Amino acid sequence: MNLTRTRLQALQLGAIQPTGWLRAQLKIQAAGLSGHLDEFWNDVAESGWIGGAAEGWERGPYWLDGLIPLAFLLDDDRLIAKAQFWIDKILELQHEDGWLGVRERGHAGEGENVMDPWPLFIVFKAFTQWQEATKDTRIIPAMTRAMKRIDALLDEKPLSSWSKMRWHDLAISVIWLHKRTNEAWLSAFLNKIETQGYDWKSSFADFQLKEKQAKWTLENHVVNHAMALKEAAIRFQLNGDDTEETAAMQQIATLDRWHGQASGVFSGDESLAGLSPSQGTELCAVVEYLFSLEHLLQAFGSAVFAERWEKIAFNALPATFKPDMQAHQYVQQANQSVCKLSEERVYTNNGADSNLFGLEPNFGCCTANMHQGWPKFASHLWMQSNEEPGVTALSYAPCSLLVVINGVEVEIDVETNYPFEETIMITVRPEEAVEFDLNLRIPAWAEGAIVKVQGRELSFESGGFGAIRKKWKGTTVLELTFPMSLNMETRFNSAVSLSLGPLVYSLKIEEEWRKLKGEEPHADWEVFPTSNWNYALVFDEEGGIEMDVEETELGDNPFSPEGAPVKITVPGIRLKNWGLEKNAAAPPPELTVPDGSTIETLTLIPYGCTNLRITEFPTVVG
Repeated sequence: MNLTRTRLQALQLGAIQPTGWLRAQLKIQAAGLSGHLDEFWNDVAESGWIGGAAEGWERGPYWLDGLIPLAFLLDDDRLIAKAQFWIDKILELQHEDGWLGVRERGHAGEGENVMDPWPLFIVFKAFTQWQEATKDTRIIPAMTRAMKRIDALLDEKPLSSWSKMRWHDLAISVIWLHKRTNEAWLSAFLNKIETQGYDWKSSFADFQLKEKQAKWTLENHVVNHAMALKEAAIRFQLNGDDTEETAAMQQIATLDRWHGQASGVFSGDESLAGLSPSQGTELCAVVEYLFSLEHLLQAFGSAVFAERWEKIAFNALPATFKPDMQAHQYVQQANQSVCKLSEERVYTNNGADSNLFGLEPNFGCCTANMHQGWPKFASHLWMQSNEEPGVTALSYAPCSLLVVINGVEVEIDVETNYPFEETIMITVRPEEAVEFDLNLRIPAWAEGAIVKVQGRELSFESGGFGAIRKKWKGTTVLELTFPMSLNMETRFNSAVSLSLGPLVYSLKIEEEWRKLKGEEPHADWEVFPTSNWNYALVFDEEGGIEMDVEETELGDNPFSPEGAPVKITVPGIRLKNWGLEKNAAAPPPELTVPDGSTIETLTLIPYGCTNLRITEFPTVVG
């Protein structure tokens, strides 16, 4: 197998250690559902994957796929032991023919899926992370046996249903295995997977899904689209065609054009759902979009993918959880004025409880799959270059990493409250003098960015990478300053969204939480507004808006309404012709009718800090 070399290479799990607010966020996650789901949720606690009588499909593997990186990023013995138990059980129960898990599974109400390999794709992702973190010698032989069984199965029963749509998630593990075993049969196996898999590249090239979809299909499923975005990264490794990068960018642009949301994701209440900010996006799509971008970053090393990656991670990802991560939504909305149980919904597919914060609102797939978001983001903040010796910074969350460059260990520390502040301090400490490139991403929005190396100022253009090539020795301190000026984007019905740097800002709505059912802390909650939300922003005749920025000290949980470390105030007028429609905020009115002439001061906080929010605002001139 002659694979094209990717431009960047992810560091092995554990090489990057989160610090600061990011470590605190992962500890909140570990104390929440992620660290305890196996103790009370039957689909994991009694999973068929560990010999139990409960679901033996995707839920256990999904949870494990997020638990493993969370455990090792925190070096948490309790979580590592949970992961160890699952790995041991799955390996112990491997069938003589190599098959993993039970042979008959059910999904989404389907009566039978005999020998459907889709859940094994997720197990392989968990296996590869476990092996990198522990060097467990059982993993590669077990994966080899399982893949040989799938290979034989595909001659009898080609990929279909979920497996066909998600073939690329198997391909990434086949490539991983080939790099470690160099077994020739894997090349033919990979070709077979690609041939039998759904051709997403052609689907995007002739994109037919330009409206809110009225009926669910595998082809219009939001999560399938989020997963499919990594296909270009796989094809690039197979064919070496540089146009695959352009194809990936065009695919993202296509989804933005017809279904894009202000937080960086695209809509989908199971099916793609158009541009309205009330339609919502399924949580599974958020974490899978992030995972796809992590593979696009490795393949192409493009700053464009990094921009989108951190925008989603800092906005859509935290917004879909209760701040203590003891509950989540199935669907989040950019304009989310209320979260309540109601049979009349704006969604095509999803049910009455879809935007509640709960244990498994609507359907349990997100309960299982939500866990990979933050840990995989943390473990891909930096990557190593495959072209020139060096490392590349993709996002600047606080962390510490240890890498080997030209045979020399190099420690890099990142101290910052980014994305809540403009300044990043980076300290580089090689074990001995060594020459390499330090590639720093300069965000596209950071006009006038300043990079200082030991006080010496360097100039780099925004929207790409600034390479610092030198012989590094001793301790070198870099100071990065990324000015965060206001950006306004015109969106659905001529509404606007506001952002500073990578953070999108939303109206802070006072809220009342009402427990609906369940056992605390993982109960189901409705959230009702206790302050007005139906406002238009007031612009001057030149199209500008008055704005004040207030920064406060970063607390224990910045991704919460009360913990938001940055607030902006802007003028607004309440609208009499904007209310609820099907128990969601109606689309922003294009013709605004103020309740009166009184201009109020509105407080906006980062999207990821909100539970209720308005993000796309109508506008008036005043």
